[in-house]
Order: sequence, then structure tokens, then C-alpha cells
Amino acid sequence: MSKKNTFPTKGDVIARTPDPAVRAILEHLDQAGIETSFDRFDAQKPHCGFGLAGTCCKNCHMGPCRITPKSQRGVCGADAHLIVARNILRWTAAGVAAHGARGREVMLALKGAAEGALDLPILGPEKVVATAKAFGIFDENKAIPQMAGEIALILLEDLCRTIPGPHRTLEAMATPERLSVWKELDILPVGAYHEVFEALHRTTTGTDGDWENVMRQVLRCGLAFAWSSVMGSAVAMDCLYGLPKRSRVSTNVGAITENTVNIAVHGHSPVLVAAILAAARRTELIEEAKEAGAETVRLYGICCSGHSALAKFGDVTPLSNAMGAELVLATGALDLWVADVQDVFPGIMDVAACFHTRVVTTSDSARLPGAEHIAFDHHHSNLDQADQLAQRIVRRGIQAFGERQAGKVFIPPARMDAEVGFSVENITATFGGADRLLEHLQSGRIRGVVNLVGCNNPKVVYEEAVVKVAEELIAHDVVLLTNGCAAFALLKMGFCLPEGVTGAGDGLKSVLGPLNLPPVWHMGECLDNARASALFKGLALTAAEPLRRLPCAFSSPEWSNEKGLGAALGFRLLGLNSYHCIAPPVAGSDKVARFFAEATRETLGSVMVVDGDPVALARRIVADFDERRAALGWAPCGPPASARLMALQQEAGHAHAHAHGHPHHHEHP
Repeated sequence: MSKKNTFPTKGDVIARTPDPAVRAILEHLDQAGIETSFDRFDAQKPHCGFGLAGTCCKNCHMGPCRITPKSQRGVCGADAHLIVARNILRWTAAGVAAHGARGREVMLALKGAAEGALDLPILGPEKVVATAKAFGIFDENKAIPQMAGEIALILLEDLCRTIPGPHRTLEAMATPERLSVWKELDILPVGAYHEVFEALHRTTTGTDGDWENVMRQVLRCGLAFAWSSVMGSAVAMDCLYGLPKRSRVSTNVGAITENTVNIAVHGHSPVLVAAILAAARRTELIEEAKEAGAETVRLYGICCSGHSALAKFGDVTPLSNAMGAELVLATGALDLWVADVQDVFPGIMDVAACFHTRVVTTSDSARLPGAEHIAFDHHHSNLDQADQLAQRIVRRGIQAFGERQAGKVFIPPARMDAEVGFSVENITATFGGADRLLEHLQSGRIRGVVNLVGCNNPKVVYEEAVVKVAEELIAHDVVLLTNGCAAFALLKMGFCLPEGVTGAGDGLKSVLGPLNLPPVWHMGECLDNARASALFKGLALTAAEPLRRLPCAFSSPEWSNEKGLGAALGFRLLGLNSYHCIAPPVAGSDKVARFFAEATRETLGSVMVVDGDPVALARRIVADFDERRAALGWAPCGPPASARLMALQQEAGHAHAHAHGHPHHHEHP
């Protein structure tokens, strides 16, 4: 296939990455002869055309079967449409399981805290009250722990229901308009566990042979993903740990300090990470760190564990998404790497060994050969031991501090401040109400709102697509929400600072400037897509319009895994278009591809748009927003900004270097 040779190389990443620290560390690793995911991606080329098209079936051992002009059906008789549909259903089911599995842990923790079985305070009483009211279980005579316990049981039931019944989270929190659509399509889920169970059942040998029926199950899994695995998990987290708190932090590898015990938390599960953060603040452990020669203990965030803890508690420095984890390890300045679940690539072990970084795994779901295992067990029977486990883990970091090899420490100076901790509640309060935010949209000062998220994918230059989409959208007066892996690029490159409005259009400047707000609102980890959907819902209810009519959208330019597909589906099911630079593996079936891209316009009110050019993709979003605005009769928007944020920052950097006599270069990445 012609596309086999169009993916970027590691050399392209070095030449074009928006982050100078990525360039510096990749060159540093090249000199040391240490491979990373970028090298392994190059070694995989040319990629399998059948895999890219989704037309390879391995669901039984009569194959694997692949669809070609010569062989248009598998051994069982499945054609390309059925094979592609079955493969994408298994992808979707895996996403439901991924977010649901780690969500279950925090739901169990909320239940244990409510019952007094765990020594955990319930830090989100306001979220408990709001959720109890939504579920219809609020009573002024009930104590917060009692309501929290009832909420935990509802969330767990929606997650694992086997006897058909109402999905209470979905019915309490979705809009009536959407509920009507989903009921008419017969895609309301029984429960997350059941829909994953059913998805695997339908795709086994000789079961569901109708590609359209298989795709209906994809939509059911999409709803289970959005309303149990994501929304249910996010509700439990906010009840247990409280709402995000606005703060200003430093990001990127230049924020690593050498004279401290440095512990990275990597993954997605918040329960033990929250305990590790508390342990790192304990006086006796800080004294032990000082006795070992360090000033204190510091935590650094990789992927979503860091985002989550940062938003709730502070004191975590966000460094990198999953794709860049090996690059952070290559600084040689991390003493301990704490890995829980998801987006923890096995390749980190080789890089960690080169720099004498200890690795500890903390979940029975995700072990790594060569790592020490200090974890919750398979039955979560030791959730009540989180504090003891956390203290053991921090002490491992203190012990490892003395083993750090000073000659191998390499920390590029790239560093950026960022503002984090946005929520629906504090955004609404900042604007003085959802009606005021809506007024800015109606007037054209804000063109629209996009949730810009997603993991990274080496099929495009690392972080480039996210940055280019972001700077083009804010130049057209679009407010951005972000979370998870994509957020790191925006944090590192200045989009999450009020100064980022220099790259915005006049309309957005006039709104955000007086409020001292950045053009990108960082909402936390990937589960915090729930915050974006809640903000969209609030705008729809305030406008008295269905979401499918509003200038709101979802974009994951660099998406790469099953959870990313689930996230896109979750917003598509709300009636919002999704926009990507990478196509899903469905090209082998024109029918399934059409279902994904176009056919849902009539049923869901949304489509999927794919364009490999991130600037063109952003302009498509702008054009679609203008079309929706015109249909609503809202005011037209002004022209875009003449310059883009990255160019403005580069010019400012050159001017600073000239003024202070610093060496610099004028090449543009």
C-alpha cells in the first residue's frame, strides 16, 4: 500500500518536534545507542496493509484470514465488512474494559471510605450532594458518608449489571433529547461489563454475521464507555478526592531538580498515587530523604496519574505523556518510577536499566519483568493498606537516590509554566454563570469550544499535530479544553498560560484577557473527558438547544488506542463531530468506513472527519462551527489572528536572546 512509506521517521521527529527537549533527548539517546519507541516504530516499517485496513481476522485458529481480491471471504465466510466491524467492536470493548477496570478501583475505595472500612476522608462533599440529587437519593437527614456509599453502589451496579434494568448514571446525567435518540436506536447498554461480555460473544466464531448488527453493539459499548467507564469513574473520583483546584505549575523536563529524591508516577489509577503523595509529605520520610543527602522528596507526573493528582492535590510536576516516558527516563534524574496501569510501555524497563532508575509496579493487572512489585492484590483485599504500601514505595525512592549516577544526568533546560485545575464549577464561577459564557458564544467573541485530547501516535510527528490544531483554533477564537496525553504538549508549549492569548483572535482576547484566562483550559486526566461533556451539556441546556446544533466538537488528532476510539464514540453519541489526523482501521470496508464517517449524521447528528494535515483539520472545524452558528442565527465571528502562537513565541525568544547576547538559531521546527 502506498501509505506504508508515508509515516514519519525518528529523524522527522527530531527535525519537527515542537518541544526542544524532545529533540535534545532523542539526540542524546542516539549518541548513547539506546532505542525508544521511535526507533521501534521505524523498525516495524513497512506496516501490514491488512492491519491498517482492518481486514485481518485472528478470532479463530482456522486463520488468520485476510481479505484480498483473490480471497474475498475468510474460511468461515466472513467478508471484509464483517471482519472490519468485528475488529473495531473488539477495540471498543477493550476501551470500555480499560477505563472501567481502573474506575472500579476508585469506586471500591469510595465504598470503603463511606463504610469506614478504609481510613480515607471523603474530600468532595459538594460532589456527593450534587450527585445524590441527580440520582434522586438526596436527603438532608443523610450524612455525607451514607450518600457516598449509596452513590458507590449505583456506580458499581451500572458497571457490572447482569440483570437488565435502567442504567442509572446515564439516565440521571444525559439530556432527555439524547436519551430519546438512544432509545429509538435500541443502543442503551445493560451495563459496562455486560456489553464487553456481549461484544466478545458476538465476535467469536460463527456468532454475529451481520456487520450492521455488530456496529450497533459498537454504539452500545460507546455508551457504556462514556457513562460507566468514564463518567461513573470520574464521579467516584470527585466524590472521594474533591473537585480540581486551580493552580500554576512548572512543566517539562527542565522542571526536574537534581538535589531531590525524584519519584515519577505513571499510569491511571489514583488510589495508591494519592497515598504516595501523602507519604511524600510526611515529616519522617522527608527527614530520611535529607539523611540520604537530598533536600526533599518530589513527585513527577507521567501520563494520567500525574494529571489526576496534580488537579486534586498539587505538588506534582507534569513531565510527559506515555509516548515520551522513555525520554524522561533518559534524563537519568529519576530515582524511582512507579507504574500502575495502562499506557506503560514495556520498553521503559530497558531505558530505566541504562540509567539505574528503579521501577515499581503497583497493580496485579500490569506487571513488568524486572520491576519490584508493591501493589494492591487481584481481589483489592488490601485497599486498606494503601498508606503502608505508599510509605514502602517512597522509601524505595529514597534508597535509590544514593544510586543515581551523576555523570549520566542530562536535563535539557526546557521549562514552561502552566495553569491547571479547571472544572465546570470553577469555569462557570469565573464567567459569572453559564449564561454569560453562552452570551460570548452567541455574540461571536468565542467561535466555539473544542475538547482537544487523545494519546500520541508515531504515525504523525510527535505532538506536532496537537500543537498545530491548537494554535490554528485559538487563532480563530475557539476555546480549547484538554486533558490526558495531548495536554502535555499544550502545557509545555505555553497554551495553558494567560499569555497564550497572544496567538488568539481579537474576539477571544477580549473575553479571556480581562479574566486572565489561558486559551486552553486544562481539565486533568483522560477520565476528565467527563468534565468536557458536562460543560457541553451545560451550554446546551442554557441555550435550550440540542448539542448537535451547537459549535462544540471533539478532536483527538494523534489518537492511537482502544480508549481513544471510545472517547471519540462517546462524544459522537452526544451529537458532536470528532476530528482526527489518523484514520481508524476500517478502510477495508467501505460500508463500515461510511458508517463511521457519514452515516451517523442522520442517526446521531455527528460525523467523523479525518485529515492528515492538522491545519486543514482545524480549518474544517472552524468551517463546521460557522455553518452551525449560521443555522442558529448567531452573530458572525471576526477574522483570525494574523500570527500563530508558536511563531510569536519563537520571535520573542529570538528577541530575548539578542537582547542578552545568548546563542540561538532561526530554524523553525
